[in-house]
Order: sequence, then C-alpha cells, then structure tokens
Amino acid sequence: MTREMVIALMIALAVVLIALGVWAWLRRTRRDGGLVAPIAEAPADAVVVDRFEGFYVATTAHDAPLERLAIRGLGFRSRAAVTVMNAGVALDLTGQPRMFVPVADIVSVDRATVAIDRVVEPGGLVRLSWLIGDVTVDTFLRAQDAGSRALADAIAGILPRPLEPSTPTIPTGTDA
Repeated sequence: MTREMVIALMIALAVVLIALGVWAWLRRTRRDGGLVAPIAEAPADAVVVDRFEGFYVATTAHDAPLERLAIRGLGFRSRAAVTVMNAGVALDLTGQPRMFVPVADIVSVDRATVAIDRVVEPGGLVRLSWLIGDVTVDTFLRAQDAGSRALADAIAGILPRPLEPSTPTIPTGTDA
C-alpha cells in the first residue's frame, strides 16, 4: 500500500466517523424534540438565597446519567452561574438565555459522582432532578468555589418539607 492510499483511507474513515456522529446527534435531537428548556426570568418578587459559579455538565434522562438529552440550550457543557431563589433555581449558561426552574417543578436534589462526560470525586456533582412537562430529567452541575454540598444544601433549603407522619410515633425499647 502506498503512502497516498493510506492517507486517503484515513481521510475516508474520518469522514465516515464524523457523518455517523452527526447522524446520531440528529436522531437524538428528533427524539428529544418535545422537551423544551424553561427559558424564563424569575418572578419579580423572588428572593435570592445564594449564588454559585461553576459548570453546567449535562442534562440526562432521570436515573440514566449516561444518556444525554438533546434539549436546545442544554445540549452542551458550559460555564454556569446558578442562582438559588425562594421561588426556584435560575441557570445562566454561557451564550444561552436565562433558564428558570420553578420550585414546584423540582423533584429532588442530591450529589453524584458520574455524568455523561464527567467523573469526579464522590459527591462532586450536584444532581438536580426536575420536571419538563411530565418528564423527569436530571441536570448535573459542578460548583467551582463553594463546593457541591453547599449548592445542594441551598437548593434543598428551598424545597417544601415533607409532611409529618399522620400517625404518632410510639416509642419502643429503652426509649419507652
């Protein structure tokens, strides 16, 4: 095989791989076309609880951290400013309009280690589970200065508290 044939073969292989990647992304975009990012400003009376700088990692299907969703505005990793307010969470991603997730749409918040393109120390990512319509998605964030625990605690602080049990707790054992 000549040198020119090897170069031509490598170029052809690269073109095929790029074409497959584009085809896969277009299919994913069609699949996720019904999901729309919550482009909105926070309510005028919202009170800022805390603000964090860091990175937006990905938005994935709920409990599937390796399945990226192709939602316009949330498809790619970027720098982020996360503003936690009493009314919800605002995400300011580089080059995107502000996204606001109302507190009523937040399902849960916890910490994670793995997302689609990021593996960090245990608990180094914040996983914000929220609703787009009736679909639950997970958004992964990485706080830069304050740390993931502070961001997760700030978001958890705005969530409604679970209701108290309807039946009284009866002490047992030595506590009786």
